[in-house]
Amino acid sequence: MASRIGRRKFLATLGGAAAARPLAARAQQGEPMRLIGILINVPVSEDQQTSVAAFLEALQQLGWAEGRNVRIDIRWGEGRISEIRRHAAELVALTPDVILATGSVGMGPLLQATRTIPIVFCNVTDPVGAGFVNSLAHPGGNATGFVQFEYTLSGKWPELLKEIAPKVTRVAVLRDADIAAGIGQFAVIQSVAPALGVEVSAINMNDAVEIERAVTDFARSPNGGLILTAGALAAVHRELIIALAARHKLPAIFIRRFYVIRGGLMSYGYDQDDQFRRAAGYVDRILKGEKPADLPVQAPTKYELVINLKTAKALGLDVPPGLSARADEVIE
Repeated sequence: MASRIGRRKFLATLGGAAAARPLAARAQQGEPMRLIGILINVPVSEDQQTSVAAFLEALQQLGWAEGRNVRIDIRWGEGRISEIRRHAAELVALTPDVILATGSVGMGPLLQATRTIPIVFCNVTDPVGAGFVNSLAHPGGNATGFVQFEYTLSGKWPELLKEIAPKVTRVAVLRDADIAAGIGQFAVIQSVAPALGVEVSAINMNDAVEIERAVTDFARSPNGGLILTAGALAAVHRELIIALAARHKLPAIFIRRFYVIRGGLMSYGYDQDDQFRRAAGYVDRILKGEKPADLPVQAPTKYELVINLKTAKALGLDVPPGLSARADEVIE
């Protein structure tokens, strides 16, 4: 916990100050000032702030000090496409040396606005399918970065959900059907469900009222469970979805640890902070002259399984000892 608090303090002093200062920040004598734009496609939250702080801290370790040789401009898209497009246009107009972007919803508007400014992305599931890069090994354009997982990982979610809640025979998959990643994740879950004895249905996450109605209807029949797939809308509606799972006593699995800390049952997915730290390395290389086209898109090097025992108890679930033993973290 201490390291997370430290990064939050780092963000408050470095990133917060960066957002407050005017663009014409002055470099110290004799050293050029570089500009890094950051576009976060989701609302401000503790976990996103912690990840941005991890990125900024890694940059500092690589020799990029705010106010001395780098200026940081951070924009938050709030999960709304209109805001994301506005921020993307504004950042591109500033002609930064490089932009760090998150999510497919953030990358689309950026690439519509520029095909020359280097972009490093995080939290993107299918950059090839979305047209952001030509291939993972040879991106070929002005963008490269880090995928949050391969589609095959989606197949682990129903397996783990069935392991912790064996009575589950029906699963509602919350997804964003407007992005390729939402469709791809759902397809993989569908493909593994029959072997698990699970019937799968989809809930689109466009509107909070619709999500609440659909989950409430789904919960009227027994033996149900939820899977929240990755996407900007998952972040926008996550508090609602966690609350609905608890209210209707639905076992649910999420993509990241943050959901479990907030009361979700379990998560399995990538370490977002680690991905942001690695993104700092690519930004550093680009600032030193390398091209995004020559930097391969990388997959996560670390996945983590997190289980909330308090939530399991509230749902009347006994966590199998073997599952607990495999978990990277068990929240009491």
